[in-house]
Amino acid sequence: MKKLTERLLIFFIGVPVFFIIIIFLPFYKHLVFNILVTFFSAAGAVELSAMFEKKQLHVSKTEAFIFGSLAPLAATLTVCVNLPKWIVPLLIMAGVMWILLSKAFTSQAKMDNVINNIAAAFSVIAYPSFFLYWLVKMSIWENSGAIFLFLAIAFLNDSTAWLAGNLFGENNRGIIPASPNKSIAGFSGGLLVSIIIPAGTAILFPSVFSVLGNPVLLVKAIILGVFTSIFASLGDLSESAIKRSCDFKNSGSFFLERGGILDSIDSVSIAAPVFYFLYTAFFFTA
Repeated sequence: MKKLTERLLIFFIGVPVFFIIIIFLPFYKHLVFNILVTFFSAAGAVELSAMFEKKQLHVSKTEAFIFGSLAPLAATLTVCVNLPKWIVPLLIMAGVMWILLSKAFTSQAKMDNVINNIAAAFSVIAYPSFFLYWLVKMSIWENSGAIFLFLAIAFLNDSTAWLAGNLFGENNRGIIPASPNKSIAGFSGGLLVSIIIPAGTAILFPSVFSVLGNPVLLVKAIILGVFTSIFASLGDLSESAIKRSCDFKNSGSFFLERGGILDSIDSVSIAAPVFYFLYTAFFFTA
């Protein structure tokens, strides 16, 4: 009951906050929202580094925070501040160079762990940063409704899957070793709501899909929801595999019983590039 209460509390506070930020603070191509995305990416990378530490894979919290911010920060600078696009590979290259060159000064006693620590650092620089990069890139559409639609699909897919799994998943769970509590009922519930949201949006708010005059097609909206839902679920499972490997129940405790930041953005991270490319292909005419 406590976990349910905290989930509902976070949902009914978090959704309005995101709605206000996205809909009412669109200035400089959603600068406030993109700064928030960059922070969550960096904080998620810190949680990932803490899990790696349990496996004797060392990435300092400071390094992890910086690495985790690089890609979304670079996207924010190009989208919101109009810096040249070469800033993106420049910042990422700087991070990669630091990872490689800093190991040249490792003591002889720790030399055996260098390759493992490099692999861990590359993981931290890539996840969730490279995926949330595409969430920031959505700001170039200058379509607040599209960004909010994506977050609604990703978050409600996760919440509905959790609720449906608890209500109807008792006899159809344990299929995926990385997350034995996940169930067919949960996946089905998440998929269903991820179809209803874009379909309802297409009918009630077609302007969300109309970019440069390209009218929405209902079937495309449904396809968008289906694939976003599938990859949101895969993102959740991928993070579960990392946690299980590192003997972690939650990535952190930022959201109380809901877990850490990485627990809350895993679905969003993996689904973001899928939504970005499908939305661009379906509804954006250059």
